[in-house]
Amino acid sequence: MEANNSGTAAAAAAAELPDSISSVIPGWFSEISPMWPGEAHSLKVEKILFQGKSDYQNVMVFQSATYGKVLVLDGVIQLTERDECAYQEMITHLPLCSIPNPKKVLVIGGGDGGVLREVARHSSVEKIDMCEIDKMVVDVSKEHFPSVAVGFNDPRVTLHIGDGVAFLKAVEEGTYDAVIVDSSDPIGPAQELFEKPFFDSVAKALRPGGVMCTQAESIWLHMHIIEDIVSNCRQIFKGSVNYAWTTVPTYPSGVIGFMLCSTEGPTVDFKRPVNPIDADDSLAQAKGPLRFYNSEIHSAAFCLPSFARKVIELKD
Repeated sequence: MEANNSGTAAAAAAAELPDSISSVIPGWFSEISPMWPGEAHSLKVEKILFQGKSDYQNVMVFQSATYGKVLVLDGVIQLTERDECAYQEMITHLPLCSIPNPKKVLVIGGGDGGVLREVARHSSVEKIDMCEIDKMVVDVSKEHFPSVAVGFNDPRVTLHIGDGVAFLKAVEEGTYDAVIVDSSDPIGPAQELFEKPFFDSVAKALRPGGVMCTQAESIWLHMHIIEDIVSNCRQIFKGSVNYAWTTVPTYPSGVIGFMLCSTEGPTVDFKRPVNPIDADDSLAQAKGPLRFYNSEIHSAAFCLPSFARKVIELKD
């Protein structure tokens, strides 16, 4: 009877947990999504720290056994304390280190504040605008991920809570040196951020020779999506169009890609960084040392496996 009662209690507890907490292995988070059918990455859950539902999505934070605290949106991991550096540093420094003296930067999405933290390492930057649709993500990140959300404290940052698509449409042409699009996957509120009209708005918001970097999915799982993104960007951006990637263990397939594009104007060679990060600058001291990015990994990020090159580099 004792064993039966224990099993009943465990089943009842499991029923109260979010859908993404696996019922097959109690106490484990399993990332299940139609974006990667037939597979799921799992992390052992020590404690659920926050659960909420915003106007746009389900938000959860849990303490994992091996990756520190984890931020989850609609059942999909957005960051973990252990490996967030690989994503935040690369999506930021790949574009900003590819142009000299960026001054005005726009971040679309990125409500956890990690991209802001990285942009703030660049002393040439004078103005950082961020447009994030979900205020709950910002508030939760400030509470549970202070080392990531430290970017919100920078005086150069202006936070706009609202729709990134609408925000861009209202921006004066040629305003920004760089636009960084830190979006979730192209389902739900982020879907528009992968479509051609959005990229057109980004290009108009950039100065000649300005750069965009956007999250661009996994070469192992989403080549069909990447092919569409490449096609759209080549029609709109008349400067450089390149694809880079990095390793993030807790993202599906362990890798994530970035689309890097520049507008017509001064030539941008994304594969050769020209703007070193201020390693000893006082602006960087509060942010901590870089844990992932360096100039060698910058250039290496554009080396693609043969199957991906056929779609990305050799596509007409």
